[in-house]
Amino acid sequence: MDADPVVIASLRKAVAALPDDLGLRLHLASMLLAAGLREEAISQLGAVLQADPANIQALGMLAGLGPARQAGPARQAGSAPASTETDGEADLTQEISPPDGVQAQAEAADRDQAPAQAGEFNWAQAESELRDVLPPMFVSPDGSAAEQPEGEAPAYDAEKPGLRLADVAGLAEVKARLEAAFLAPMRNPELRKLYGKSLRGGLLLYGPPGCGKTFIARAVAGELGARFLAVSFADVVDMYIGSSERNIREMFAIARRSAPCVLFLDEVDAIGQKRSQLRNTPMRSAVNQLLLELDDVTGGNDGVFVLAATNHPWDVDSALRRPGRFDRTLLVLPPDAQAREAVFRFHLKDRPVGGINLTKLAAMTDGYSAADIAHVCESAAELALLDSARSGQARLIGQDDLAAAAAQVRPSIAAWFESARNVALFANEGGAYDDLAAYLKKRKML
Repeated sequence: MDADPVVIASLRKAVAALPDDLGLRLHLASMLLAAGLREEAISQLGAVLQADPANIQALGMLAGLGPARQAGPARQAGSAPASTETDGEADLTQEISPPDGVQAQAEAADRDQAPAQAGEFNWAQAESELRDVLPPMFVSPDGSAAEQPEGEAPAYDAEKPGLRLADVAGLAEVKARLEAAFLAPMRNPELRKLYGKSLRGGLLLYGPPGCGKTFIARAVAGELGARFLAVSFADVVDMYIGSSERNIREMFAIARRSAPCVLFLDEVDAIGQKRSQLRNTPMRSAVNQLLLELDDVTGGNDGVFVLAATNHPWDVDSALRRPGRFDRTLLVLPPDAQAREAVFRFHLKDRPVGGINLTKLAAMTDGYSAADIAHVCESAAELALLDSARSGQARLIGQDDLAAAAAQVRPSIAAWFESARNVALFANEGGAYDDLAAYLKKRKML
């Protein structure tokens, strides 16, 4: 097999993009062995065995490698003398007889490392070979290997996002609303005091799934220079009575200790469902606890900015949407043409591409969410990868690959707009969904 450096470089990129593709890793390992890159090949085989310990092909390749040649003594102390020459080179190792206790330990180690039966894979030998190639899972501050401490990790962790609103493509109206509701009062505390602008209350982002609500929340935290704490339904709700309320108290306590902090409640319709629809008393108690934490009469929420996202705002309890809580709503729509171009550029920047016309791709994907576009890019990469694997020659991802992928991937948000249309027609009480109705009329869906 030809060990073409260009093919190896392309396969490395493909493995980095698809780390769970074991067949791809095995193909790269075989190419690395052909090129004499033994340690990197062992690293790839080790990754395969970590995911699939019984992978016959990886085991066979490792068994065929044999022990690595090392500098220094090639024999264990006390073993029988080797032949005087190996591969034409003189064996200069001197035999040293160890004390009896050391000799016994060495013999016991030999017995432990030997396979139980002839032809059985020697796991001890493979482990010793991979120990210096694969990095340890956890390290201590001095860089040495460390075991994971016992006990549970913290349930929530506030991170420092590196995103800014400038990193969000398109969505000019959303950015303008965020600037008026959150960012301008934050940056100008004197004007906020002059005009009596309160920072109490939260902002509810709603819209079809996969359109960037979580991404926008992270960008707001980055714009404020604040920490970001994301909480989902699975993080809060617990089967045991009282546990859900305790989880809600804990997440607000962590947000207050991390202030300034953006607390982001993802899928808030699952956490704060309408209590009139809840027959489960523990869930009703969880909603009540969320209301208490949002109000916080002690004033402990200063510096905690609460954002929430939902695909179904009409399922959120009305008490959560009264003034002082989530009293402002913001519709996050599918990306426009300019934003779609930016999303394509983002997902293709680290892939080998050539001759890509972003304007044509944006026109092909009208009505697609950002998640749909990411899926298009992933599918195009798969098409190019499979073609390269068949031909044995790596090639660039081209316009035809993306066009074919766009034809295969259907927009995932049509069902959401069907539900939203019924809400805009029959449940738009008080004009809460006027912006949604305007968009549907513009798209001739209403």
